[in-house]
Amino acid sequence: MTSTNSFTLALLLLALTLATTTQAQLGRQQGLLDPNVAPEKELAGLPHLNADLAKQIVAQRPLLSITNLNALLAKSLKPEQLTELYRKTFVHVNLNTATRDELLLIPGLGKRMAHEFEEYRPYKSFAQFRKEIGKYVDEKEVARLEQYVFIPINLNTASDADILTIPGLGPRMLHEFKEYRPYKSLEQFRKEIGKYVNKNELARLERYVAID
Repeated sequence: MTSTNSFTLALLLLALTLATTTQAQLGRQQGLLDPNVAPEKELAGLPHLNADLAKQIVAQRPLLSITNLNALLAKSLKPEQLTELYRKTFVHVNLNTATRDELLLIPGLGKRMAHEFEEYRPYKSFAQFRKEIGKYVDEKEVARLEQYVFIPINLNTASDADILTIPGLGPRMLHEFKEYRPYKSLEQFRKEIGKYVNKNELARLERYVAID
């Protein structure tokens, strides 16, 4: 087998792993854009956004919570417009630490369901999330809600597929994440990964990781 064919096979296997993993950090994705990594032009084409608002979003990156994005956009958009927009783009919320205000910005998630999200913390996996939230809504709605949330990955044990679910993280940074295992603290993570990205990107990446 040639080196080119071997490389192609490796990529196919990685894609298959990403498609089938049950421990992925981010929920099922249904075309929801991450405003921290989406191109400015793509953001400008979303409902109720324009070139100026898209430029403001990019200038404020990283937006470390959906409440930060909401505060920025609420100056220009009405609540119903924001709800429609958040069906297309959203800053993922941490299932285990999200505030009630963050949860209530998920389109269609009322106070009752926000309470149920909080009730089953801490979440260890999306299988647990699907099981518990599936008591209240059907499978289609669970899948819709899942795309708005994440569970931090364990830096020392996460699979390649899990690490690559971090928005905007590619093979090079996957290698660097694994290079410094085992991590003893988040401070070590900041020191080592800070060699490759600036402080803003480091802050964005840190949201998605944990050391158990």
